[in-house]
Amino acid sequence: MTKVIESADAAVALIPDGATIMMGGFGLAGIPENLVAALHRRGTRNLTIVSNNAGIDGAGIGLLLASRQVRKMIATYVGENKEFERQFLQKEIEVELVPQGTFSERIRAGGAGIAGFFTPTGVGTLIAEGKETRDFNGRAHVLELGLTADFSFVKAWKGDHLGNLVYRKTARNFNPMMATAARCTIAEVEHLVAPGAIDPDHVHTPGIFVKHILQGHDYTRRIEKRTVSHG
Repeated sequence: MTKVIESADAAVALIPDGATIMMGGFGLAGIPENLVAALHRRGTRNLTIVSNNAGIDGAGIGLLLASRQVRKMIATYVGENKEFERQFLQKEIEVELVPQGTFSERIRAGGAGIAGFFTPTGVGTLIAEGKETRDFNGRAHVLELGLTADFSFVKAWKGDHLGNLVYRKTARNFNPMMATAARCTIAEVEHLVAPGAIDPDHVHTPGIFVKHILQGHDYTRRIEKRTVSHG
């Protein structure tokens, strides 16, 4: 059965106001550009976004922040986005900052059906306030809960009509974990191929985790922070 959906606009039409969405990528690498842009065009509001960071001003999740479509961000840092920083400091957006390793494991746990886990990361800091702590082998650990979402937007290099995905290089960051941790995963791919065109040994995300898949286009591959050396 094909899982192909005709466009990013058709895919985001499935998403109601107030939804929680995981978005793969690190900075601007491996982000679901088409789906984010379509969500921005549609104007869906009061969203909770789970993403490592919020890209930059005017690109990626930065588009959604500028148009005030995001109610809450669950992320690892404020990053390079000045508008995100402004909204955070002015308390115009709810922000849950999570240590990056804990963030990764919370998503992995959520996708694996694990309710929570104990980690020493964050003990004795603001991260641990209000959370259960226990001693394991003489070291304090804090309880962290698994993360799940209503939807996940993931970006892959190649995918087939059945939803099997292959990631390439840096895009293989948070995308594979997030694909497992939502009730509905929507994947955009650079190359959409027929079933059987991908060697099963090369599949990173099996199609069972993917609800819809679409052919992406016009990827910009922007540089998040350009540096120039002199010498």
